[in-house]
Amino acid sequence: MEKNEILEKLKAALIDEFGLDEGKVVPEALLYEDLGLDSIDAVDLIVKLKSMLPHNIDPEVFKSVRTLQDVVDAIYNLIQEANRN
Repeated sequence: MEKNEILEKLKAALIDEFGLDEGKVVPEALLYEDLGLDSIDAVDLIVKLKSMLPHNIDPEVFKSVRTLQDVVDAIYNLIQEANRN
């Protein structure tokens, strides 16, 4: 799966599940400040995206994410790592 596919799925989840304005859901958007997500929302988002993620993920991977692009990169890296194993 490519990064643009991950971004599109992530955007769709944020718009559909959290009712966010599509214009605000851009790669450089800060999750907490720009999109108004809190830590519980972030967990809910990861649960919604679980179908894209490898089975055993370390939640620590997502502790350092700040922007939507950070989430895309983290998911992409997890998928790439899983494909190598």
